[in-house]
Amino acid sequence: MTGEGPPSTEAPASKTRHIVWLGIFAGVVLLLIGVRFLVDPKAAQHTFGLTKGLLGWELHSVIGLRDIWLGLLAVAFAALGEWRALALWLGFGTAVCLADAAIVAATTAKWWAVAFHLGSAVFCGWLGVASWRAHRRQLEAAAGAPGPNTP
Repeated sequence: MTGEGPPSTEAPASKTRHIVWLGIFAGVVLLLIGVRFLVDPKAAQHTFGLTKGLLGWELHSVIGLRDIWLGLLAVAFAALGEWRALALWLGFGTAVCLADAAIVAATTAKWWAVAFHLGSAVFCGWLGVASWRAHRRQLEAAAGAPGPNTP
């Protein structure tokens, strides 16, 4: 029994490293979108795919601050290995990206903006599933249950 301790509650690093970095990437991208809404609201509005002539700076500030804290939350979940929380965040993010694509399609129909939002939804959905799988592996390791790679 020498050297044996309780089973690790962490998923193997090789299986989660890409999830950590992609989760951090998703959070940083959202954070930068938020900063852009605060620094250059009209350009951010245009890139988002919204029409010109919307409300003043207040709406852009709200969007920017929302994106900043949500981006930081994703970075924290990924960096701390909080796979279930990251999976839920990305699942909700998938729904928001699809809704954003629908809004842009119904208002300006800028194909590149719709494509960005749909691509973001696919990315969030895929990474959310990967995060959920990491969470399941973590639970199996904690319970001592054989995982899918156990002979």
